This record gives sequence, C-alpha cells and structure tokens, in this order.
Amino acid sequence: MGEQQSTSSEQPPPPPPPPPQPKSISPYGPARSTVQGAPLTKEEVEQCNDFFKASLYLSLGMIYLRSNPLLTTPLDKSHFKARLLGHFGSAPGQIFTYMHFNRLIKKYDLDAIFISGPGHGAPAVLSQAYLEGTYSEVYPECSEDEEGLRKFFKQFSFPGGIGSHATPETPGSLHEGGELGYSISHAFGAVFDNPDLIAVTMVGDGEAETGPLATSWHSTKFLNPITDGAVLPILHLNGYKINNPTILARISHDELENLFRGYGYQPYFVEGDDVESMHQAMAATLEHCVLEIRKFQQQARTTGKAFRPMWPVVILRSPKGWTGPRKINGGLDYLEGYWRSHQVPLTDVHKNPEQFALLESWMRSYEPERLFIANGGRISSSLRQAVCPTGNRRMSANPVANGGMLQKPLRMPDFRDYALGVDHPAETLSASMSNMARFMRDIILLNPNNFRLFGPDETESNKLGTVYEVAQKVWMGEYFPEDLNGGNLATEGRVMEMLSEHTCEGWLEGYLLSGRHGLLNSYEPFIHVIDSMVNQHCKWLEKSLEVSWRHPIPSLNILLTAVVWRQDHNGFTHQDPGFLDVVANKSPEVVRIYLPPDGNCLLSVTDHCLRSRNYVNVIVADKQPHLQFLSMADAIVHCTKGIGIWPGFSSCPAGSAPDVVMASCGDISTQESLAAISLLLDHFPTLKIRCVNVVDLFKLISHEEHPHGLTNAEYEAIFTGDKPVVFNFHSYPWLVYRLIHGRKNAGGVVVRGYKEKGNIDTPLELAIRNGTDRFSLAMEAIDRLSEAGGVLEGRGGEARELLRNEQVRCQMRAFEEGVDPVEVTGWVWPSERRGLWSERKH
Repeated sequence: MGEQQSTSSEQPPPPPPPPPQPKSISPYGPARSTVQGAPLTKEEVEQCNDFFKASLYLSLGMIYLRSNPLLTTPLDKSHFKARLLGHFGSAPGQIFTYMHFNRLIKKYDLDAIFISGPGHGAPAVLSQAYLEGTYSEVYPECSEDEEGLRKFFKQFSFPGGIGSHATPETPGSLHEGGELGYSISHAFGAVFDNPDLIAVTMVGDGEAETGPLATSWHSTKFLNPITDGAVLPILHLNGYKINNPTILARISHDELENLFRGYGYQPYFVEGDDVESMHQAMAATLEHCVLEIRKFQQQARTTGKAFRPMWPVVILRSPKGWTGPRKINGGLDYLEGYWRSHQVPLTDVHKNPEQFALLESWMRSYEPERLFIANGGRISSSLRQAVCPTGNRRMSANPVANGGMLQKPLRMPDFRDYALGVDHPAETLSASMSNMARFMRDIILLNPNNFRLFGPDETESNKLGTVYEVAQKVWMGEYFPEDLNGGNLATEGRVMEMLSEHTCEGWLEGYLLSGRHGLLNSYEPFIHVIDSMVNQHCKWLEKSLEVSWRHPIPSLNILLTAVVWRQDHNGFTHQDPGFLDVVANKSPEVVRIYLPPDGNCLLSVTDHCLRSRNYVNVIVADKQPHLQFLSMADAIVHCTKGIGIWPGFSSCPAGSAPDVVMASCGDISTQESLAAISLLLDHFPTLKIRCVNVVDLFKLISHEEHPHGLTNAEYEAIFTGDKPVVFNFHSYPWLVYRLIHGRKNAGGVVVRGYKEKGNIDTPLELAIRNGTDRFSLAMEAIDRLSEAGGVLEGRGGEARELLRNEQVRCQMRAFEEGVDPVEVTGWVWPSERRGLWSERKH
C-alpha cells in the first residue's frame, strides 16, 4: 500500500520577525523618552523656551562679556574679557534640568536642592540664581538691571571675582565640583535624616568615570525611605570630556540600561535635541520620578517598614553645547555636539572675524532685547512667576545649602564622666579607644537624628563597637539568619559603613554641609585615599570664611587609628602616617591636628572637636591598650594648653635649666620617650631632663603662621634657646622640622619619626628600624650631650654601648621568638621614681 497523501491545509510557518534595531545613542533628533506624555500646554512650552534662552544668554555672557551686557549696541571687541575662561558645554543640560524641576517644586511644594556635578558647571547654576532673584538679594551690586548684569558678567572667572565652579559664593550650592566624583555621595549625605528633601543631582558623564562616583551609586543601599529624603540623579550624557568621548555615552542603550538596573535603579531616558519635544519629555519624566519617590516614601512611612525600592535615575542625552552653532571655521570643525564646546566654545573671537560675527549672531539668537531689555534689563515678572518658585523653595535659596543656618548644637554628655583612673602615671594600662567608644555611644543616644558615625568597615576593628549598644549599622540590603550573631545591622542604624573611603567621606561632608554632625574613623595608612577630598573640603571652608552670608558648619572630624606603630603585623603596606603632612599644608584658618597621648586626653580632644565649627580636625590615637599618663583634671589642663612640660617625668629642679629636653607627640611616641628618660636616669641619675609633650601639633609653628602657634618667648620657655632637644614624633620627622623652621635653636632639635622602614615586625623592632624606640632616643640624647661636653663627665660612651647591646638583644629576640621581651611590653614608669611626679607636679 502506498504512502497516504496529506490532505492537510497547513501553511508554512511565518518567517521570524526581524531582530529589533538597536536604540540610537545619538544626542540628535526629536525627543525619545521612556516616559511618554505631553504635560505642558503650548503656553508653558513657550515659557520654557523663553526661560531656557534667557539662561543660555547669561551663561555665554559670563564667559565673554565685561561690558555691553545686553548688546544694546553692536558688539565690539572692547566688550570682551581679555582672557576668556569658563565652560559652556554642560550648561544647557543642567539649565534644562533645573528649570523643569522648578515646575515640580511649584506644583507639589517640594523641598529640593540642586547639586551640580560636572566640573566648572557654575554658569548653569549662577544663571538660575540670577533669574530667580536670589543672586541680587545676596549681592545687591549685581542688581537686575543693565549695570548689575554687567557686574555679574564681569566677575565670572575674573581676578577679584568668582570661580567657574559652584563655589561657596554661589547661592544654593553645597557642592563645588572642583574635583569630580563627589556629587552623588554629597547628595546622599544631605538627604540622610532629611525626610522631605530631594537632592536633584547632575552627574557629568566625564565625572561618572571616576572611582568615587562609581562607588557612590551604591548609596541607595543605605537610604531609609522612612527617615531619609531622596536623591534624584540625572546622568548627563553630553558625550565628551575635554578632548575625548565619554565611556557611558558610547556604550549601547541596552548595556547602559542594564548597568543602572544592576546598580539598583530604575532608569528613565530622555534623549534628543529638538527643544520643544525635549521640554515635553523632560517634564513628563521628572514628574513621573517625583511621583515614584513620593509613592515609595508613602508606602514605607505608612506601613512603618523600610525597604529598598528601585529608585529612579534619569539619563539625559543631549548635545554638548546644545543650541550652539553645529559647525565653525567655515564648516570645517564641529562645535555643538563635540568636545570643542566643552570650555570656551569660540576661542578666537578677538582676532577671528568669522568667530566674532558668529558669537554675536549666536547671542542675539537668544533674544536679549525681548527677554531682558523690554523689561528694564530683567526677565518679565510673568515669566519668573510662571517658571520660578518663591522664597526658600527656590533651589538657589534653600537653607539646606547654607547648612550652618539649620545646624543645632549637639547634646553632649560630660566627657569627664568617662575618665580613666590614673592612680600612678605611666603605670596603668587601659584601652583609650574602647573607653572613648562609651562616650561616642552616648553622643549617638542623645542625638538620634543629628549625628552619625562613618567609617569604611572598621568601626568594630577600631574598638568602637560599644556604639552598637544604642545604634547599629545602616543596611538596606538582604539579611541572613547569621546576621543576628554579631552582624549589628539595622535599617534604622546610625553607623554608616561601606568599604569606600571616598563614599564615607562624601556622605559625611554632605551631612555636615547641610548642618548636621558626625565623625569619620579610619585606619591611618589608608586615609590617603581621601587626601584630595579633604583638600577640597578645606578649600570650601576657607573660601566660606570670606562669604558673609555663609553660616559656620559643624567641623569635619577625622579619627585616625590602627596607627603606623601598631601595624607591625600587617607589614610595610600598612605603615604610613603621612596624612598629617597633607593636612598641615592647608590654610591655618581651617585645619587642626591633635595627637592625644592617652585616653583622658583623647576624651578631652574629641569633646572639643565635636563642639567646633568650620574646621577640619584630625585626631590620631591608637586603638590598642596603652599606658595612661594623666588624670582627667591634668588632661584637661594639658589639652587646653596644647603643649606643656610634664614635671612628673622631668628630673630638672624647678628654676634651673635642663641639660636636655626629651619631647614627644603621639601616644606610642610618648611612651617610648618616657622609657628613654627612665633609661637615661638609670645611667645618669643627676642628669637634668625636661619632659615635654605636644597634643596640638600646630603649637610648634609660629603664632604669625597659625592662630594656635606659640610666640617665640613661649616656645623658648618650653624648649629653651640653647639646649639639645630629642623630639620623638608620631609621623614623618620632616614635618616637625618644617614647623619649627625659624625658631631659635632649631638646629639643636633632632626629630625621630617614621622613615619608611618597615616589614613584618614586632612593635619594638619596627620602632628600632626607624630610630623611635627608647634605646635610640636615649643614645641620641647621649650623643647630643657628649657633643656639648662636660655634662656626662666622660661616661656617655659606656652607657651608649650598654644601651646598644640591649637594643640588639631585643632585635634578636624579635627575630627568634616573634615577640618583644616582657620587660619592654610590660614596661611601666618605675615605682621608685613616683616621687618625681608628686614632687614636680605642683
């Protein structure tokens, strides 16, 4: 039987659909947006266009003009600044975002600030402050008329004027952007414990390539929608840096979207250059984001259950130098949409007639005669009312960006209540840092919404874990059952830990700049990661002192521990005390460095620093148990003075000159210096030794160079003008030499400190490598006294030999046993010398 023929009417399957075309990553064309809609009326679009033009005109005027600010006469070369400085490229996108968020502030009565991340982005925010009226309120000389506008233009990037970043002189700014990478972390710091605040944060696509910015995207994992506000990041893809494409502007649309989904955000795109359709797209997108933020916050606050939503992020793709000429130089070179528009877009207007004419045509295209001249040199009242919020709802006038206005003093427990008992100085062993943690715990308890402790995964390691008794670590991620066994995690915590010094520092700076208080604790060797961040904050504080309307903010307090002399077990990579050199370079008006020698001094110094304003305070204190030297009463006196003679460890009778001064600065350095004094007295009981200790490092510098510095008379009263001084210093010795430069007898001071000699050592062996141990210090004193002649009566060589023998023996013990001898680790001030303390103390 043959095969049965099919009678089916089946048709062949249809061909597969063509693969989806990749989404465009061009900044050109009609608006393309994730959120659809046209919320603006025709009149509102026209108002947006007018405000956009007015803002762009001001941005160009700041870069180019020193006179004829409204082009009331034909443009002339004499109207230009002789040196053209500034950046235009990112201004259009920033202005575009700022003005559209203003609509939502008005509609929903939002509390918002604007953070300008792109470097040199000041023209964007300055133009908004001027158009909102804030600038003329703060600086009446820059009035809203032709003469005021001339001054406003001339001062920009001009000697005696203002910088091209959003500096402290800029109303509404708490983030300068002088160094890229900190906009997101500053924004999150500002919204922590600010439940109604939205920080609208422009992130430049060049800025997005920095390490600090990349880590700061994770800040949403620490944002509690019940107690905190929200950050709305706008990633501004304008495509170019100074002379290169930006990475995120040149990856596929899907890859970019997946990147931000992976970070935990819901991305919303707004892309194109057609101005009118972009207005509709941006208006719809930002409104959708605001409603999303409000929905998340309402859900968390209604249920009382904190959670981590997919917070919105806007990706704005627009041409660099948007609305400028597309090509220049006879059509040979691209300008708009290319790197040439990054800084001064037309650089040769003084000599190139084509560029001169193009600039005038470009500026007049923004219709200054209609938008400004027709209204007496300002925008019309109707346009301002339509676009700008009023009062403190203006982002340029929000008090949060002048955080000193809002700051409330900390409620402080009495640090004296945490005193360590010191019955016999240099005989009691206690853990200074663990004790100080009790003080920190109670500060957190008394300030549940006004103080946070920050650190890169080191709070427990740094012996501050006692704070967990009242406040745990913020954690909005997933939880495992084992977290209950010492994890110390909570959605409502007060301790901020992330293994990024950049992000922790940025959070703290944003928290302080918006008027709250905090402290960063970190391992000393790795604080260098944020050298430049602290540098920028110092510059902000220094410049703020020159701005009359800026209110002082709580100080930036940095606690350094896990110090160089107790990183012997971790090796050479963990040994670097050089952060002090970085800080010492900054303005004496804003920096302070403290090295408390013991636990009671640490309490006194910490209390002082947390109460201070407008400083960067660096406190250096080891976390391991150490000898305690001063009672609380004595510690307060010593820290108040910042430097002093310790009579109890001196053998120099009152009223007589010492033979040698043994000085120290730093807890471990002090202990070794005292041990050296004891060794010297073992060999030379009649030697007249003066013991000096320094808490406030800047006491060493002249009072003419730093407000804490000693006068020459005060300095010589302590260190003498002609006796040898052996100074044991916590950090690199060159810093002390630099500070005492010009002092009488500076050549008679020998400083011992860290000299880049390290390995896997014992504590004593590490000190020996660097000449900061008790034996080296005692031998140095002998050498100096022997040079002076007579004092040691020819017995210096024998004593030196004995000390060197003991030093070598200790080294050999370290190499053979891996530990220091008990007579070193257990050393205390000899009981037979207690009389020195009681006799000399008073």
